[in-house]
Amino acid sequence: MGWLTRFVTAVGFLAVGVIFSPETFGSKSDGQDHLTSQLTTLLTLTHLLCFSTAWGVALWVTFIGGIIMFKNLPRHQFGNLQSKMFPAYFTLVGVCCAASVASFGYLHPWKSATTTEKYQLGFLLSTFAFNLTNLFVFTPMTIELMKKRHKMERELSIGEEVGWSKNQEAAKANPNLRAMNKKFGMVHGLSSLANIMAFGGLAMHSWYLAGKLNL
Repeated sequence: MGWLTRFVTAVGFLAVGVIFSPETFGSKSDGQDHLTSQLTTLLTLTHLLCFSTAWGVALWVTFIGGIIMFKNLPRHQFGNLQSKMFPAYFTLVGVCCAASVASFGYLHPWKSATTTEKYQLGFLLSTFAFNLTNLFVFTPMTIELMKKRHKMERELSIGEEVGWSKNQEAAKANPNLRAMNKKFGMVHGLSSLANIMAFGGLAMHSWYLAGKLNL
């Protein structure tokens, strides 16, 4: 099943859920109040879906998927895969955060929002900002340095192994590779820090949402 088929299927299930929701068959005699209620429900759904998508993707990429790939793929293959995956990852989380910020901001206007709601909007905005920073600054720098290091490693006939052992051994005798490792590590570390900060913002908002749910 292609991605388009899966997407259409998911949208179809969502549409069925909306059509057969209690609000759809409720009384429509209230006019404007009913439209306002429908808009509120739609924005709440948008916020929950976008936030949960960003949260789930961030959790998987940061703590599960990346670690599994690093431990099982040849290092150059792992790096090339990451160079394709991370721009898509940061774009998806960024779009979801933008939608979450917009919907949350509409549902809780700044002038009438409580202090807690203002903090939550700040957490979402910070997550959005950290993702944009990664997407447009750190990720392009990391990919460029990775390609340069891959070229150096191929000249030394390393990089097709799993793990860092051969790189570390070669760097002891090669000052250029050692300098490249240091530079790459610094930029990659900043990217990882921004990603963790973004994840922290999502974590704070998840705690807020959990306090609002009545299961």
